[in-house]
Amino acid sequence: MRAELDLLWRTERPRVTQAVQEAAAQGDRSENAEYTYGKRRLREIDRRVRFLRQRLEGMTVVDQPPADRSRVFFGAWVTLEREDGVEVRYRIVGPDETDAARGHISMDSPLGRALLGKALDAQVAVALPSGGTTFTIVAVAYPSTR
Repeated sequence: MRAELDLLWRTERPRVTQAVQEAAAQGDRSENAEYTYGKRRLREIDRRVRFLRQRLEGMTVVDQPPADRSRVFFGAWVTLEREDGVEVRYRIVGPDETDAARGHISMDSPLGRALLGKALDAQVAVALPSGGTTFTIVAVAYPSTR
């Protein structure tokens, strides 16, 4: 997020601002598509910059695993066994890091909320769009910080 903010603020915004100034110098702004598009892009950039700054202000970097590694907390990889015996593995991440293809689920999702604070071998009941299901926590692991 910091890299995106830096790119938008230091590179993209100055480039678009310059393009808008050049388009404005061409005369009639009402029929100038480059000017209109540039102003719209500046608004988009400013909106995204405000969003990123607000998100970054409220974030806390978690760089150490918890003292009790048998419980599920932020950053944990959790292996669950479904009622039908199939195992699935998820990592508990922040809402901005969610990526289902990589197995990253938000701590704010129904499953994420249900898992937080639970211990190894706990049963977790979750209401999913496809219906309710119960999982058993079979493994909890935290990634190495090195």
